[in-house]
Amino acid sequence: MKIEKTTLIGDILEFDNSLAPVFMESGMHCLGCMAAAGETVEQACIVHGLDADDLVARLNAALGEE
Repeated sequence: MKIEKTTLIGDILEFDNSLAPVFMESGMHCLGCMAAAGETVEQACIVHGLDADDLVARLNAALGEE
């Protein structure tokens, strides 16, 4: 799976829940929230004031998809 800014957080965690710590380290502690599952990476980054490109790069690196 190649993660993009438009990928839903729920889809990412369903594919590989071991990526949860990458979100948590970024300050996204609400992964269990129903709204979080339906948000894209970009939408969540906007809410949390994060750089979506940086988070996508870290998620893909964790998957070995650099």
